[in-house]
Amino acid sequence: MTRPTVISRPMRKTRFSRTRTRKVPPISMVPTLLTLGNLICGFAAIHYAAKPVGPTSIFEWSTLTVSGILIFIGMFFDAIDGSVARLTKSTSDVGAMLDCLADIVTFGVAPAFMMLRLVDVYYGADATQGTLIGPDADDVFAKAIWGTAAVYLCCAALRLARFRVETPSDDIESHRFFDGLPTPGAAGAVASLIVLHQHLLAKSPDASSSAVFEKAFALGIPFVTLLCAIAMVSRIRYAHFVNRYLAPKRDFSYMARVIVPIVFVSNWPQITLAVGFTAYALSGPISSLGLMRANSRQRRESTE
Repeated sequence: MTRPTVISRPMRKTRFSRTRTRKVPPISMVPTLLTLGNLICGFAAIHYAAKPVGPTSIFEWSTLTVSGILIFIGMFFDAIDGSVARLTKSTSDVGAMLDCLADIVTFGVAPAFMMLRLVDVYYGADATQGTLIGPDADDVFAKAIWGTAAVYLCCAALRLARFRVETPSDDIESHRFFDGLPTPGAAGAVASLIVLHQHLLAKSPDASSSAVFEKAFALGIPFVTLLCAIAMVSRIRYAHFVNRYLAPKRDFSYMARVIVPIVFVSNWPQITLAVGFTAYALSGPISSLGLMRANSRQRRESTE
């Protein structure tokens, strides 16, 4: 008597079948801590910018001044974490992703929020709290200021995403130039001008005589913020300041030229930072115009 053949059916995958995920490789401790330090500086900058604008217990600095200083400290962490990772041969995709997340907070959210708080003080009803700037404001100018901050934040996010996709590797040769104003440069331009504004406000001998200048200065910073946002998503070439100007093996004359900015920073830090970051933001368009003129001159000479 023959047994009936049993046809085996393939087992169906249940809804709760586990999918394989790629494990995160080990990360290096020192570069990760530096990147997290950048992130904490950005968070602390937002914290101080959210406070009522006024002197703090930190050297009697204004809350916006402390916020700007924290952005500069985060900039220092951001400048050395990649160098430390390359020096220790511990670059990874996790570190690169973490660096972008930290940069969007420190160089995207923090300067945009600082600009809102500064304009809110001079345009709002309350000189310390400020309540008019926002998307729900009844004034077109107040909505435009909030929209400028939002555009800056979006451009910073797009700039970081494009940089991460277009950068082929983490070596120094791939970081000689930037396509578009880098987010630390844009944040430095905005934050340094706000810090300079607070410095001039604190050092002003007569508040009534300089009130018009201080208000015009504060209301002009959103325009600078918008220009920095446009420069970030542009294709204008900018030099990598750390890799190009602070690289090792320089001659003595170069070291002598480096001492001059250090002396200016030690004596006039607010003015030097504002002038330096503004000059860097303008260096890209100026060099692009010079290159365009040189190319047009060569074309004219070739046709003659």
